[in-house]
Amino acid sequence: MTETLHFTAGDGTRIAYRFDGPENRPVLVLSNSIATTFHMWDGQVAELAKSFRVLRYDFRGHGGSDAPAGAYSLDRLGRDVLELLDSLGFPRVHFLGLSLGGFVGQWLGIHAPERIERLVLSNTSPHLGPAAYFDEQIRNVLAASDLSATADMFMRNWFPPSMLAGENETVEEFQAAILAMSPQGLAGCFAAVRDADLRRPISLITAPTLVIGGVDDKVTLASHSEAIAATVPGAELVLLPGVHLLNVERPTEFMEAITRFLAVEHGSSAARALRAAG
Repeated sequence: MTETLHFTAGDGTRIAYRFDGPENRPVLVLSNSIATTFHMWDGQVAELAKSFRVLRYDFRGHGGSDAPAGAYSLDRLGRDVLELLDSLGFPRVHFLGLSLGGFVGQWLGIHAPERIERLVLSNTSPHLGPAAYFDEQIRNVLAASDLSATADMFMRNWFPPSMLAGENETVEEFQAAILAMSPQGLAGCFAAVRDADLRRPISLITAPTLVIGGVDDKVTLASHSEAIAATVPGAELVLLPGVHLLNVERPTEFMEAITRFLAVEHGSSAARALRAAG
């Protein structure tokens, strides 16, 4: 199943999602960065779909999802995931979130621990500030005639200078996605980041957790990844040379870390299934 599907969240917002991979494999949910769509994961899906039923979705306000007016909350973004899983009949999943997707992953680990098998938090933070910065971004995107300045800001934050020098098809695709985005949707998710503070409650996360950070990340600093790994009990930390979208900039190293971590549970699940069949 590769077409884009939709479900309707509890507040009436339609959320876009899609599947890749066999139906009989463990479910792995991928949650992307603010200002991207689920196509952010296109480079990883083919490999991940060999072992998992990969479920991707667009945040409200992004891609093929609706963009309701007003500020969004991290609670609402987290409930969108839970309601999606409920609608599909998935009681427990693996979850990989990058940037804003990592905020959602932390929220799920805190508030719905029974739903998360293994958790990967990449290039994220439990808290970003100051609030005034996000207020300014919200004002800018809602007042601008287009999102070109915002897109340029994201490109500088997401990619190293080597990828920004001259023409780069990958960078251009990400930039085009922002230019096509709903300003209201982007502003709504900026508000969710502005208001989130998970620094203390992430100590309640019980799922086996891998934290991935970029040594040169300008947004969610390496120190943020270190703080998460130091607070979440038993969390593993991997720092990679790179900036923010490590799955795009350092795909080989990123996938090595992901597949090694997820293979532990995947292997044990497969072993249990074989024993049950026998």
